[in-house]
Amino acid sequence: MKLDRTSILYGTMLLTATGLLNQVLGFFYRILLSRLVGAEIMGLYQLVMPVYSVLLSVTAVGLTAAVSNLTSEYRALGNWAAAGQVLRRCLVLLVALLVLPALVVVLFSDPISVYLLGDARTQLGLLLLLPCILLTGVENLHKHAFYGAGMIRPPAFTELLEQVVRTCAVLGLLVAFLPQNPERTVGLIVTGMVLCEVFSACTLTLLHRRYRRGLSGPQGPGVPPRELDRRIARIALPIAATSLLGNLMGSVCAILIPQKLVAGGMEVSAAVSAFGVMFGMSIPMLNLPTAFIAALGLVLVPKLAESTALGRRAEVRRRVSKAMLGTSVLMLPAMAFLVVLGPTLGEALFREPTVGDYLTPLSIGVVLSCYQSVLSCSLNGVGRQPAAARNALICGAVELVVVFFTVGIPGVGLQGYVLAALISSLLGVVLGAVGLYRAVGLRPELFRWLTAPGLAALLMGLNINLLFRVLQDRGLSPLWSAAACLALGSVLYLAALSAQGVWVGELFRLRRREER
Repeated sequence: MKLDRTSILYGTMLLTATGLLNQVLGFFYRILLSRLVGAEIMGLYQLVMPVYSVLLSVTAVGLTAAVSNLTSEYRALGNWAAAGQVLRRCLVLLVALLVLPALVVVLFSDPISVYLLGDARTQLGLLLLLPCILLTGVENLHKHAFYGAGMIRPPAFTELLEQVVRTCAVLGLLVAFLPQNPERTVGLIVTGMVLCEVFSACTLTLLHRRYRRGLSGPQGPGVPPRELDRRIARIALPIAATSLLGNLMGSVCAILIPQKLVAGGMEVSAAVSAFGVMFGMSIPMLNLPTAFIAALGLVLVPKLAESTALGRRAEVRRRVSKAMLGTSVLMLPAMAFLVVLGPTLGEALFREPTVGDYLTPLSIGVVLSCYQSVLSCSLNGVGRQPAAARNALICGAVELVVVFFTVGIPGVGLQGYVLAALISSLLGVVLGAVGLYRAVGLRPELFRWLTAPGLAALLMGLNINLLFRVLQDRGLSPLWSAAACLALGSVLYLAALSAQGVWVGELFRLRRREER
């Protein structure tokens, strides 16, 4: 027996372990950040971040997908010279694509902050985002070059260190320079992000150069520049266009929510604070376990691209099926745990009593969005980028429409966003499943993917809900009560899964037999 360091599950579990630790650090970073600056500043910060997402979509998102897919493909074919060409070409394209948007932001930062974002106090943070975007693009291109080459550990551990640097930089700047007015406070947060990205971009660039110098043996013939540009464009353009349009719709949605809350009768300060609580506290808490999904997507796409290039359709179906089962097995009990304990823990950690107001419906939306993400990554991995793009745009449009017509209704408010998220994610799951059936003949395995882990998670949730109430009535602290619930719930969940024929040890097995 030996450890299979090339398997999807090895890479996924390694990225999950580091990603989960990264998420935990980020979660406590958000707790400290929210305590330092308050809900209103968190809301202003959340208003700036959609611009960050949109500009990354314009510049880096499509290129990172191209680097990952093409590096994996050329690696499978033994053409390492072509893999190096891909990264160099995409770095040049990154800089070229950022020039015009950066000029627009610099020249029109005032009207963008006032009329588009709806608050003039976001202007300084908006300008400071530009170097952050360039550095993030450089970091992500090198990171995905490692993923495509089957090298998981360098980017995984760099990302973990990145979170430590971000926490120290942002909180250090705030402690050193607060109190400040809201605009400068947001600027301090973004400046800390820039310092963090300087560290990540430089570290990954140096590691990748060292890795390339260490390659031995034939490098391959490379690829003609025009053919390379065509291949990059074929992958990057649909993904970039989808990401751009999706992020534009998501940004409009995020900007609309505070404005619609005001239209529904809220004061401006209260609307921004409510927006900051949901998007800066409640949703990040529910997203804490999604480190597995992010890790799975990073590893799954190049592996599916490799299997597709070699014509192994059965292997593609097996890998997607195992990815969907792994998503259910990990995410459903995590959401059950957070639904039961989230309101108490959220109030204790964030000192904000409204953190748990929408956790139950939001948790369903998070699970659906995880399924949607896995199916979308699978479509990208098997070369169906246009289908994944179309699905994402349809779902984003549906969410935007529902938000537009519901959030401003008096008495509805943020419930309208929750409804929009549920409808959009469910539609995305259906469209993704249909697309994969057409692409590779994948048939949903509803009992293994959903019913068995869902019933086990329901059993766990009911039992820990009872235990938590009993322990609280006996005077035990919320933290120790949560720890006891986690221990009992894990045992019950694994036992219920095993009783239904789902063996977690088989699902996450990282070893394989020596080839005879």
